[in-house]
Parts: sequence; structure tokens; C-alpha cells
Amino acid sequence: MGEGNGTRHGTAAGRPLKCLVTGATGYIGGRLVPELLAAGHTVRCMARTPGRLRDHPWAGRVEAVRGDVTDASSVRSALEGMDVAYYLVHAMGGGRGFEDADREAARAFGEQARAAGVGRIVYLGGLTPAGVPEEELSPHLRSRAEVGRLLLESGVPTAALRAAVVIGSGSASFEILRYLTERLPVMVAPRWVRTRLQPIAVRDVLRYLVGCAGLPAEVNRTFDIGGPEVLTYYEMMRRYAAVAGLPRRVIIPVPVLSPGLSSHWIGLITPVPAAIARPLAESLRHEVVCTEHDIARYVPDPPGGPMGLDRALRLALRRIKNAEVATRWSSASVPGAPSDPLPTDPGWAGGSLYTDVRERRVAAPPEALWRVVEGIGGEHGWYSSPLAWAVRGRLDRLVGGVGLTRGRRDAERLRAGDSLDFWRVEEIEPGRLLRLRAEMRLPGLAWLELAVAPGPAGGSVYRQRAVFHPRGLLGQAYWWGVSPFHAVVFGGMARNIASAAEAGAPAGGSATAPRAGVRSSRRGRGAPRPVPRSWLPGRPRRRGVRRR
Repeated sequence: MGEGNGTRHGTAAGRPLKCLVTGATGYIGGRLVPELLAAGHTVRCMARTPGRLRDHPWAGRVEAVRGDVTDASSVRSALEGMDVAYYLVHAMGGGRGFEDADREAARAFGEQARAAGVGRIVYLGGLTPAGVPEEELSPHLRSRAEVGRLLLESGVPTAALRAAVVIGSGSASFEILRYLTERLPVMVAPRWVRTRLQPIAVRDVLRYLVGCAGLPAEVNRTFDIGGPEVLTYYEMMRRYAAVAGLPRRVIIPVPVLSPGLSSHWIGLITPVPAAIARPLAESLRHEVVCTEHDIARYVPDPPGGPMGLDRALRLALRRIKNAEVATRWSSASVPGAPSDPLPTDPGWAGGSLYTDVRERRVAAPPEALWRVVEGIGGEHGWYSSPLAWAVRGRLDRLVGGVGLTRGRRDAERLRAGDSLDFWRVEEIEPGRLLRLRAEMRLPGLAWLELAVAPGPAGGSVYRQRAVFHPRGLLGQAYWWGVSPFHAVVFGGMARNIASAAEAGAPAGGSATAPRAGVRSSRRGRGAPRPVPRSWLPGRPRRRGVRRR
């Protein structure tokens, strides 16, 4: 690796650097932070909601600051004193005006980085097809290219990395590949399954990102990064089937599925909603293959070269099986999802605030009740009216929401910021409180609180509160329209959570909580008790589908 001059405007390899990571709550950012720390660097994370970082294993070793790339003053404050700034934010879901938002944010970030004396910007964008005019690219890929160009023109030395499909446990690309292959042994597929691309393992992406912190000051350019193989998506699906031990898949490409239709098709089959799937599908309209490997001059390849697809797939599947998924595609906030905290004043914003409150005495210790509460959602379901939950999830998907298919990052443990079906963990106080903020499409803002307390005469008390702040007349109509079902949905939920805790408590009315930092097995000590199928939102197992 080349040598720098040892100043903040020529960061040298081999010395600790002060690094700002934007997008630390996202898939790549959340994995980059521990890698930078392991390399000996100091890390500051900028997030709109810094509290979402507090439960990460590395949280106590970083500085978390509040900031938004659309707010120049907060960006400038976050950049002060930094040697390197990682720009890892995108308007993934899009919507009208997302290109303008990306453009203005990138321009402001570059200006503030130059004003703060930052020595280097590192950006991760998308690999664009060679020889294709920019105006013919998909809007998302075109925006990624424009952001990279603006950062390169900012006056701060920039390394703009360009990757195609990133393969790693929890990545959106991997989840789409996994679910399409597992759930569809015979598939009528869009013609882009014949498009050649160059996938890259997330481990190699992180290695390049960390290595770019020490690039010489004169390096200001794009770098194509990819794995050692060029494959079609069709070949990737067959390789996944072989690695996962599935029968050979039959794939029939047809020319009738546009990127828009493809994204809805992906949204129907996989947990990734159409809004996230569309830019991924659009990027496969053209061949995306690296045209150079110059990054190896500065960040040498490991022995044996970059990781191949089969090894990356095996590693991802092993991490899923062992519940070791550090971040998921759903770690980042859903575009357009509300981020307002739960209001504490009933007169908040001068409007109505509706609540549904339930409380039950539970003949089980608080530890047993908390295990049920923390294990809610995903495969354990929502403990009441499975049909109602399933219908609500499907309706949300139909209108472009995330639905119930996101599941959980970890089957047993939750942390602040985790996605949980169509909720987001806004607050968690282990053993006491779980507060979820709704990310489904609603005419208002909604929260669900589940609280545990010791009982006055033994056992425990379960408190449940649903909160809704309506938006306009439609929001009012929504609340009163669904309120007749609350007794079934929320009342049943409280009863069944209490019953599950009582059924899971050992004889004698005591329970032993798992030791901090020790992960129990799927059905080992401390794992949530299996939930009767009558309480689960209907998710029938399909033949040939392996649950991991």
C-alpha cells in the first residue's frame, strides 16, 4: 500500500485514524464499524437516531452523534476532527425526488468534509455497466453514479467503490437469491436471470472499505470491486441450490416481466419488499462486470484471492443457522417510515392520541414472561388471531409496505433498532419493557408497548399498550374502523402471552434467565417455548423449503 505524508490530508496506512461512519445503522455500516475498530482506528458514528446503536456489541467503543446528511450543520459537526469519512447512505426505497435528495446530500457532505479538513472520503456505490450511457441506466443506479461523481469533485480525496451484488448473511441480494431458490423449485423468471454479473462477498467489501482509509492523498478515483467469478443470476441460483443441498432448480426465463413487475414478483416470494427489490432488479437490466481490479495495488488480495461464490454462500448459510447475523438489509429504516418517538403527553401535537391498554396477572416469574415477550414475532407469531395478522401483513405488502415477512434478525434476542416483522424496536429495557414502532403503511403513527413487572404477591404482571396518533380524518376513520377487533387481537394477545409464560415456567414457579452474553440453543435453556400453531400467523411450510 502506498505511503501518505502523515497529515490529515494524506492519511498514512499503519497509523490509527479517526473515522466517521454514516449509515452505521444499516447493513454495511453496522458491519464496517467493528472492522475499523479491529484495525485500530477510532470511530464516530453519525445516525439520525443514535439510540439505535446502543445495543450493538461495539457500542461502548465508539462515539455516536446525532446527524442527518440532509442537515449541513449536523454533518459539519460530525465531521470535525475526522481523518476519514465513510459515506454509506442511499435513498434505497426511492419515491419521487429521491435523485434530488441524494444529489443535494452528497454535494453538502463533500462541501462540509472539505471545510472540516477531512483527509479522505470513502463511498460505496453500484457497479455501472460499461459502455451504457448514464441516461439509459435505472434511476437508482444513475443516482449512485452521480453521488460518486459529486464526492470525487468535492476537493476531498475520494475512493468511490463500485460493487454489483453483495453476498452475505442478511444482505438484500442474498435474501432475494435465497428465497427465490428455496421457494420455487420450478420458476418462470424475468429475462434478467441471463444477465452476467460479478458478485462479491460482504467480507471482501469490508476489507476494501477498511483498506481505503489509508490510501495515499493523490488517489481520487473510482474502483470496481467484485469476486473472482462472472456468472448469470441463473447460474447463481443453481449454485445456491447445490450449496444448500436442494434439488436442481428448473428456471424458465420469459421476456414479459419488466423491472416493475419483477420487483412485485420478488416482493411476493421473498421478505424483501418491492420498494427495495426494484433498484436491485433494475440494476440487472445490463451486464455489471468489473472492468479493472486496480484496488489490489493499494489493498492487496488475501492469499487465495477474493472469496468465491460457493464459499460466500456457505458462510452466509452457516451464520443464519447459528443465529450470528450481525446486520440485515432491514437494519436500515424503511424509506418514509416514521421516526417520531412515542409521545409522553396525551396532548402531543395538539391532536388525538388513542390507546388500547390491557393488563394481566401472570402465574409465572418475570423472567419467564420476559422470555416470551422478547421472543415475539417472526416464527413465534403474535399470539392472537393469526388470520387477522396475516391479512394485515398481506394488505401492507399490496400497498408497498414491508408486511410481516421481514421476521427477526435473531430468534431469541432483540436490540434497539431491530426490525421485527412490520415493527421496529424503538426501546428495549431487558426484563422490563419492549416498545415497538409501526413501519406498516398507516394513516398515522402507531406504537405497541409490552411491559413486565413483578407481581405484588408473587408471579408477574403483564401490561400491554397500543398507541395510535391519527393523521387527519382518514386516521380517525382507521382507528374507529379497527377498534371493534381490538378485543380479539389485543385481548387475545395478552391472554396468550400470559398462557405461554405460564406454560414455559418450570414447576415451582421459578425460572432461570439465560446468562448475559451466553446464547442458548434454539430449544436449549432460555429459548422461548414453542408456540401452539393456533397462535401463529398462517405461514404453511412449503415442500422443499428448509427453515434455518
